[in-house]
Amino acid sequence: MADQAQFTDLAMEYMPALYTAALRMTRNVADAEDLVQETYLKAYRAFGSFEEGTNLKAWLYRILTNTYINIYRAKKRRPEVADVEDVEELYLYHRLADRTPTAGRSAEEEALERFTDEDVKAAVESLPEAFRLAVLLADVEGFSYKEIAEITDVPIGTVMSRIHRGRKALQKALVDRGSTRGLVTVSDGAR
Repeated sequence: MADQAQFTDLAMEYMPALYTAALRMTRNVADAEDLVQETYLKAYRAFGSFEEGTNLKAWLYRILTNTYINIYRAKKRRPEVADVEDVEELYLYHRLADRTPTAGRSAEEEALERFTDEDVKAAVESLPEAFRLAVLLADVEGFSYKEIAEITDVPIGTVMSRIHRGRKALQKALVDRGSTRGLVTVSDGAR
């Protein structure tokens, strides 16, 4: 059991990262601030039950995520439905205009080089909620599948599926954005 007097010393270093994650979740500065404040209040109250030696960052992210789900997702009555099953592997890469492979570079590196940060952020924002959260926790925050499963309180297989499907949906969203900017070519049958 952790001592609540240690809470500030141990937990405050994670506030900037939690705020950034909250901002990605809520897409609104005021809501992100409220979410982080509520997260820290809940974490402080429950800090006595935190087991020293375990991953404090993951524990805080779990509280953040659960708080977000309870407050913001409860407003939605029905889950979002996304059709990403028929997006082929390397969807974006295969549609890059003027594609000239560079030795030693991955398909992702070549594809993402053509997009601005705003393009990528908008594509991530367009993802269905469950996929967006899983992709953000994995690819932006760097959590493992196991940690994401603990944070979101879903089975690890579900986490893996959401990340896979979220990445496929992200590729499709980038193709859609890129085709409007002339960065990718899309054949008639590919859409």
